[in-house]
Amino acid sequence: MLDICLLGTGGMMPLPKRFLTSLYVKYQGHAVLIDCGEGTQTAIRCAEVSMKDIDVICITHFHADHVAGLPGLLLTIGNSGRTEPVLVAGPEGLEEVLCSLCIIAPELPFDVYVQTEDTPILLGDLSIKSFPTEHRIPCRGYVFELPRAGKFSVESAESLGIPKNLWSKLQHGETVTFDGRTVTPGQVLGPPRKGLKVLYATDTRPVPAISKYGQKADLMILEGIYPEEEKLGKAIERGHMLYREAAEMALQSQAKELWLTHFSPAIPNPQEQIDVAKSIFPQVTAGKDGMKKTLYFSE
Repeated sequence: MLDICLLGTGGMMPLPKRFLTSLYVKYQGHAVLIDCGEGTQTAIRCAEVSMKDIDVICITHFHADHVAGLPGLLLTIGNSGRTEPVLVAGPEGLEEVLCSLCIIAPELPFDVYVQTEDTPILLGDLSIKSFPTEHRIPCRGYVFELPRAGKFSVESAESLGIPKNLWSKLQHGETVTFDGRTVTPGQVLGPPRKGLKVLYATDTRPVPAISKYGQKADLMILEGIYPEEEKLGKAIERGHMLYREAAEMALQSQAKELWLTHFSPAIPNPQEQIDVAKSIFPQVTAGKDGMKKTLYFSE
């Protein structure tokens, strides 16, 4: 299962009742944070999730509302007693940006590693992949994928005479040896079953990569900077998506559910005009700060 928490839903600047957009994903004790604007530490505390568990911080791009909170967050993680390394991933230029920001956080009790390549990040079975999006500066979206092995065949295990104490190893993808024989997982597992997929993309125009990487996602989290169609020109100029465009991306992707986020400060109540998106993709929600969901494998 994956635990998802939308920490904040604001764009450009934090508001008294709306933190800047960021996402917290937890899997088997490992946590991933996407973006860290001003005040993200407070959003984490309000959501009652753990800073100490953050192993990976993924940055979409280098505008201040997505990175300015990094030094304080890293200091707080250090004060929590963490000594394990933290990986920070993002577009090219990340190392320079991080070094500049961390001038005010020069001593941390853990190592910080930087990754700018598109190489998938693995946390146990959970894979985190990045893909390019379209903003005014280089920007990335992220997709989380948790695969699921095929169904274990008790009949096959029994016919092969495999001791029951070895079954769990085979279920977890390990090859086992007993009585001079070797059995691989493929001999007792059916074809892979549908896993879990979550896609996150903000500060971007609609691009084919969103629907490509988000195909049949269990949850898509996309920006909806404005609900009004008359602001399309402004959205195009600034590299953002309207409610309608995000809904169209979710529809093309055959996603199960869509959360909108990164709302303009000029929108006091993002829910009021949600019907603009619902008319295209009914399973859409206007995100709220602290919104949580646990995703489980389907039966």
